[in-house]
Amino acid sequence: MNHPAASPVAGGPPERQPGWFLALFALASAGGAVAYVPLLTVLLPQRVADLQGGEDVAALAQVTFLGAVMASLANIAIGTLSDRSGTRRPWIIAGLVASNALLLALGKAGSVAEIVVLVMVWQVALNLMLAPLMAWAGDCFPDEQKGVLGGALALSPALGALAGSLVTYAGLVAPEARMALVALLVSVLVLPAVLLGAKRARPALMAPAAPQRVARPLRDGVVARMWAARLLVQVAEGGMFAFLLYWLRSLAPDYPENGAANIFSAVLVCAVPLCLILGRWSDRHGRPVLPLVGAAVLCACGMLVMAAAQTIGWAIAGYVLFAIAASIFLALHASQTLRVLPAPQHRGRDLGVFNLTNTVPGMVMPWLTVLLVPRFGYDALFVMFAVLSLASATLLAGVIRRP
Repeated sequence: MNHPAASPVAGGPPERQPGWFLALFALASAGGAVAYVPLLTVLLPQRVADLQGGEDVAALAQVTFLGAVMASLANIAIGTLSDRSGTRRPWIIAGLVASNALLLALGKAGSVAEIVVLVMVWQVALNLMLAPLMAWAGDCFPDEQKGVLGGALALSPALGALAGSLVTYAGLVAPEARMALVALLVSVLVLPAVLLGAKRARPALMAPAAPQRVARPLRDGVVARMWAARLLVQVAEGGMFAFLLYWLRSLAPDYPENGAANIFSAVLVCAVPLCLILGRWSDRHGRPVLPLVGAAVLCACGMLVMAAAQTIGWAIAGYVLFAIAASIFLALHASQTLRVLPAPQHRGRDLGVFNLTNTVPGMVMPWLTVLLVPRFGYDALFVMFAVLSLASATLLAGVIRRP
């Protein structure tokens, strides 16, 4: 796969970014995860329950679905606008301010209808920050650093999960102050990279590509294969995330709720150093796609162990293998996507199209799982996910074989 992100310009290849900026960008990306993981997994369900006087799955599903639709549309639209403006940092700051203000408003919402509207608007504001942020990575980091960039991006889900535990930690802050704490954490993580990264973009990575350079990866199917491969793994990952606790309790009825959360957090933390090691290896050896193929195969292996598991120990072992492999795949894939996008002048828009692989599975998989599991059981679901992961590996192996 030899499709540079931009045409060469006079002066040689783009200069590598220093380690301090890579670290700050990783923290900024993690700030994006901190902005939505605690809200969507803990704070929003609790807020709906408080207003309804109890758990309301239908109301929460409506909020989640409509928010995901808005996120999908907003990411493409705002990415396109940041492309046309020729700048990213002002968009990121505007999104940070707007999303934080809407977080505070959500904490004071007085009805589920108000929450639905606020979450939809908040998704637009959040993507006002996230869409230009990832496009900015493509403007700043040359291909020779995209592997280690992907490794650093593994910090995002890990910090997102830890933030969810932090803001709900008993006695740390009052329930009514939790949204404000999230807003503060996001600001602390995002602002340093944006404020100190004024001159970090590399002109060689932003130069518009010639039509023939754009046409080649599209004609070869590289972009389509990368998009489809991520979608397949995301479907499996999204389905597992939604029903992990229910499955564990089907094997061990007294399995504690915090046990699943602890496993999930531990897996994300363990994935960070592994991602960094594999990302650096892929940079040094010029093999950007090979770790993705290996991770997709390991996802399938983990799912097959889970399908065959008869005890809670084997079940957890299979899940840990799957979840670490999926975390590695998604983090490294996010950075290598920047390598294959053929037109730097449309980077924000094209990343918005790739973002559909993140949002669509979350809208579809819970309902599909509800239809499949009662009739065929979890075993059949895991086998299906394993097949999807192997299909992802096959698609990416085709990318490796191309000249």
